[in-house]
Amino acid sequence: MQTGISLGIRSLQWFWLAFGTTIAHQVFEWFCWRTQLHGKLLASIFGKMGFPVYAFIFSLFCILRFLTVTALAIANRYTLAADRVLLKVLAVILTVPALYLFYSVARYFGLKRAMGIDHFDDSYRFKPLVREGIFRFPRNGMYLFGFLFLWAPALWFGSVAALCAALFNHLYIWVHYYTTELPDMKRIYDRRSTIF
Repeated sequence: MQTGISLGIRSLQWFWLAFGTTIAHQVFEWFCWRTQLHGKLLASIFGKMGFPVYAFIFSLFCILRFLTVTALAIANRYTLAADRVLLKVLAVILTVPALYLFYSVARYFGLKRAMGIDHFDDSYRFKPLVREGIFRFPRNGMYLFGFLFLWAPALWFGSVAALCAALFNHLYIWVHYYTTELPDMKRIYDRRSTIF
């Protein structure tokens, strides 16, 4: 973990930044979703700009999550005892479903809906769940496949620390799903949601 530096920051510092960014993002999302859904807090503060303000900060967190894991992978590179060519091939393979997910979100689901506009706009409660693109397979393709983007740099650079951060990101999103998104979907859409 102590090995290497990226952008003048040591591996251990990148490690904690990657974990901290993940936690901060999910806490931010939980707070915004819950206060908006139950009390229209952001709408009362920002009016029609409530969702754009939230979406801007949400997007920054998404970018930071990827950047911190990538910077950690670079700082801690080649600490995984495995064939580098094989790791790079695995990184590319994992990127394919992640790219298909982002295509499916843009084509069928919509970026606004992916960010949680259904917490801000009541008209979304009448929209059906999406079953096209990657969503034809598992119902929750975003959490299964989207976070493969974080595994890719960890594998590409062969970083043990970045693999730990990618795993934490992938596991922690399921905490978000079960504690925030699933209860919210039941309230918004008034029906049970399942993962698969």
